[in-house]
Amino acid sequence: MDITKDFRHIKHSDIDSEKWNRCIDNAGNCRLYAYDWHLDRTAEIWDALVWGDYEYVMPLPFRRKLGIKYLYQPLYSQQLGIFPSPTPRVEKAFYNYILHNYRYSDFHGNSENLKPKDTSEIEFLPRKNYLLSLTGNYEEISSTYSKNTKRNIAKANKSQLHLIEGIRLESYLDLKLKNLPEKHGKKEFAKLKNIISYGLYKGFGQIYGVYSPENDLCAAVYFCHWKNRVIYFNAVASEQGKELGGMYFLLNKFIEKNAGKNLILDLEGSMIPGVARFYSGFGAKPETYFQLKFNRLPLPFKWFKRS
Repeated sequence: MDITKDFRHIKHSDIDSEKWNRCIDNAGNCRLYAYDWHLDRTAEIWDALVWGDYEYVMPLPFRRKLGIKYLYQPLYSQQLGIFPSPTPRVEKAFYNYILHNYRYSDFHGNSENLKPKDTSEIEFLPRKNYLLSLTGNYEEISSTYSKNTKRNIAKANKSQLHLIEGIRLESYLDLKLKNLPEKHGKKEFAKLKNIISYGLYKGFGQIYGVYSPENDLCAAVYFCHWKNRVIYFNAVASEQGKELGGMYFLLNKFIEKNAGKNLILDLEGSMIPGVARFYSGFGAKPETYFQLKFNRLPLPFKWFKRS
């Protein structure tokens, strides 16, 4: 039986938005990043694999370089992959399709897309996300903080910082712009502005800001509340904010406010050791998802992307 008859490669313009979003919304492994409105703001150009009548879907963010079409992971989209969690038959069909239709791939699945046993041509590289359950009371949660985290929170509490929930987008973006790394371009900044603006407009996003004793915004986080997750989506701190422990202060206050709720704080993880220590210092536990890579470029073009 030809399993490719059960699914289609659908171009971006032909995707049924209602059916797509319903599939993502009903998936046990639902992720904010996979809705079409988010992909339209991050990937901009993306096609999809669709099984049956949108029973399973897989976004295909792609770019072209030197005439070669390849898959990549869009900025501000931590986990994509297959939704809902696929059967072995669906998984095999989707992965075989991308292997035979793209020369290069470097994108992320989600934490419920496990590493298959028979896809040796695709390299599955483990990455870490960090999650913190907020169902316990604050005393229970804070008892799991590391000594270093407790010390930094105590220091921050003595710094006369104050927290404001729901600061203006313009204030956040101004702080972000002043503290962007050099490699961060205007296009990436515009995407972030678009994403946050949409979340604030729809009511599932909120910006928390920390102000110094001089009443200067020195640290801020954009949070997304989606289903039972609150995503620590984007953060920024000035040099003063770092010195005063502004992010320790902010995250501790957020946990204190939301403790006892049926929520998971999704810290989005990091492969940078220092950032990972910051997250784990609050008692957050790692979950694994995979980066999917393969490189079948002709030898003269291997240099343009390295596996």
